[in-house]
Amino acid sequence: MRLVLQRVTKATVSINHSLYSSINKGFLILVGIENDDTNDDIDWLCAKVCSMRVFADNEGKLNLDIKQIKGEILIVSQFTLHASTKKGNRPSFIRAARPEVAIPLYERFISETEKLLGKPCKTGQFGADMQIELINDGPVTIILDSKNKE
Repeated sequence: MRLVLQRVTKATVSINHSLYSSINKGFLILVGIENDDTNDDIDWLCAKVCSMRVFADNEGKLNLDIKQIKGEILIVSQFTLHASTKKGNRPSFIRAARPEVAIPLYERFISETEKLLGKPCKTGQFGADMQIELINDGPVTIILDSKNKE
């Protein structure tokens, strides 16, 4: 499972030109799910997300996590995070999980993140054509991959 974690001051998801979800200060998380991802991948990533110290304290040092700043999280599925670009110019998405595998894992990722955060997360709509707008704060963008834990 691969995440792109972006610290934002604001992020929105629109579907069919209508606002679907929005957050203020917090994380926009793009989630890519592979065929062999498991609950262990989800547990590791959720713990990382909720304890990632990338928010400034009173001295301007990145010492605070999402819970400490009472931030919000917007979670969006994005199968293209597993694009293979080794051959040719057309990406292959063969490593991305099919919906019947990906949807339950995506939903579990959301629910586990909500448990650790202690409040609901906002989401996109799985499989929809979404337009994402964000103001990346910093910019701070971190890639987390459960296959690269060490």
